[in-house]
Amino acid sequence: MNTTGRKTVKAKTTAAKSVKASAAVEIGSPSFETIAKRSYEIYLARGAQPGHEVEDWLAAEAELTAKLH
Repeated sequence: MNTTGRKTVKAKTTAAKSVKASAAVEIGSPSFETIAKRSYEIYLARGAQPGHEVEDWLAAEAELTAKLH
């Protein structure tokens, strides 16, 4: 007798897809923490001038992504 209901089977399939998707993100891009740390280093190197947060973040993200590829 099969006691596994449709919802259980579907949930297992969905969970497996989620794991594969999150693994691809981790391999292909730097982590949030890594980008944040590099962004802060860029901020300090510029003399800790406020107002360039997005610019620093994007620069850090681009730099770290280029290192992965």
